[in-house]
Amino acid sequence: MKLWRLPRLTEEEKKKKEEGVSSVRGIGVAELLALLDKAKAVELKDIEIVAEELTFELLPVVLQAAQPSVPPAAPEATAVPALEEKPLQLEEVEFKPPAQTYAAQIAEVQIGATSREGGTRSRVIKIGGEKCPAFYRFEQPTPWRPVVALDVFGVDVLPPLPKTIKQWYVDVLEDRAAWAEKCVKEYGADLVTFHLISTDPSLPNSTPAPEAAKFIDQMADKISDPFMIGSAGDPVKDLEVLKEVAKVVKGERIVFASVTLDMDLEVSAKVIAENNLDLIALAFLDINQVKELNSKLMDFGVPKNNLITDPSTGGLGYGLEYSFSMMERMRLAGLKGDPSMQIPISCAATNAWAAREAWAKIAEWGPREYRGPLWEAATGLAGMLAGADLLMMMHPLAAKIVKQAAEVLSKHKLKEDWKEIPYENWVTMKI
Repeated sequence: MKLWRLPRLTEEEKKKKEEGVSSVRGIGVAELLALLDKAKAVELKDIEIVAEELTFELLPVVLQAAQPSVPPAAPEATAVPALEEKPLQLEEVEFKPPAQTYAAQIAEVQIGATSREGGTRSRVIKIGGEKCPAFYRFEQPTPWRPVVALDVFGVDVLPPLPKTIKQWYVDVLEDRAAWAEKCVKEYGADLVTFHLISTDPSLPNSTPAPEAAKFIDQMADKISDPFMIGSAGDPVKDLEVLKEVAKVVKGERIVFASVTLDMDLEVSAKVIAENNLDLIALAFLDINQVKELNSKLMDFGVPKNNLITDPSTGGLGYGLEYSFSMMERMRLAGLKGDPSMQIPISCAATNAWAAREAWAKIAEWGPREYRGPLWEAATGLAGMLAGADLLMMMHPLAAKIVKQAAEVLSKHKLKEDWKEIPYENWVTMKI
């Protein structure tokens, strides 16, 4: 900043100024205005200004700098883009399913053995072998469709079956072999399960293990189809039954259900391996328990191709969604490479009957004759879609529904085109 300081007048110079005489150090009005015009700051000290009227106009420096000397040019106008033409028809794009491959596959388990294989069964059943999630036909074909097993209760004890189930077997309740034949030949089941609930040690007249084995031996002689054997659920008695039953069905690849973590796994595995049987490993809705049980059984000598895993099934309204997500996790873990999960899955859809909605006589809920089997069928279908390979069921109608769905979903390609259904009219539709 430039500063101009006006000189101080002496007494002699003041006197001369009053007389109108200029001095060397004195300045006139014109000179003063010239100095003020050049200065950015003015400091006046010990001066006198004699004038009739004096006007100063001092603009702030910032304001002076803000005032442009030349007005800016107007901005150029931008061209408005032309509107795109609307398409007259949709673009055809080829849909490609998001197919992927997996690191491993599920083991294949054979149920039953023919005479060529050391058994006496007329046919065999195979489950498992998947290389992708359930029914992902756009990735891999389904090697074996899920199979359905209907329950037959022996030796002499019947559980309190709902009337809607008992009426389907009223003519064969006293003949277990005829009951089994009816399930397969008439109701279309793939195989049956003989439940040895009478071996439960808590019952007054519990069936001894040798007697239970004798019953199984009789059933094996009377029917030629593969079958399964269900235990009572006592860890000590079940092992005794397994040992005795294995003697009479050695080499038949019969399925024993089941072994749990609280049983002697080493002995159980030895019996299964030595007699060429299949085994269901039962856990209780705990994926870590499933992993532990399967791993221990395989470590003790049970081949992966003789093992089926049952994580437990909560029926519709009784935890079905938890069972569904658990089965999905198991299947995906197996496909990603976990050996303990590369095992076919069993789903006990019969647990649906634990819900009173399936059997209770309440008119507002609709007829029990339909409600019960639909309840069980919904449970079985959910398990199958999550990856179950073996469906254990009770009601013939529910079993038929699930089996038909499995047959359609497992086909590599439909042989004929389906008729288009106007699904938007589902409210008034009749099937």
